[in-house]
Amino acid sequence: MATEDGLPSHPDIAAMLTDQTSACEAARDAIASGGEVQVSDRAAPHWMVHGIAATRLRRSLKRGLPKTIGLDESVEILARHRGEQLCTGTILAADRSWFFTLYFDATGTELLACSGVKRSPRPSTKDSIEPPN
Repeated sequence: MATEDGLPSHPDIAAMLTDQTSACEAARDAIASGGEVQVSDRAAPHWMVHGIAATRLRRSLKRGLPKTIGLDESVEILARHRGEQLCTGTILAADRSWFFTLYFDATGTELLACSGVKRSPRPSTKDSIEPPN
């Protein structure tokens, strides 16, 4: 199905988030609470998508995993799709506390995996330190 601008429409992402990884339920909740969903219309090579996810996992393990969910599972799932083109998407929770990465097949019609990372709160401008005079 195409939208008015001629681009293919994306399927209902919330409905696609079944139980691929442990992050799916939280990602569905983020969408239901008004989170922003974006899906790329361009596919990327497996090595690139998998490599970025694997690097994020290594860095998360180095720092400790409590701020990520489903990342280890996503890397494992993506490893099974070697040689394929993959699409990605994101969900940003309405309160900006969580950021989810979605991993799709090349057509964007099958959700393969989902991972989430808890974002650090940013200090407000009133909380920022003023430079010395």
